[in-house]
Amino acid sequence: MVNLKHTAVVLNGFIHDFATGFWLSAMIVIYSLHRSQQEYQSIAGTLNILERFFFWTSLAAVVIIFATGGIRSFTYVDNFYGEETEQARRKMLITKHIILLVVFGIGAYLGYSMTYH
Repeated sequence: MVNLKHTAVVLNGFIHDFATGFWLSAMIVIYSLHRSQQEYQSIAGTLNILERFFFWTSLAAVVIIFATGGIRSFTYVDNFYGEETEQARRKMLITKHIILLVVFGIGAYLGYSMTYH
């Protein structure tokens, strides 16, 4: 029989990873659309509409990333790899998330500055 709790944990992880990939892809699309507006000025208005769509959906992705990441933090509480390894893993996760928080902040700023230039 399928354990619904395990299924929910796996689904949460998939959503978290998908939203992260979407966010990064949206940043690349925003950059491409921004550059294209300068090259194709006759359709710059249409490109800006698309750019705004990707900017706002990228912010929605960040909200989803934070929400599912918060849930994820409560699902990995066992000492699966042993006490010492888990302590090292937790320190690395904290460092990774601090770096990613900075990256999301910079990305949001750059996305906003390109979209609403």
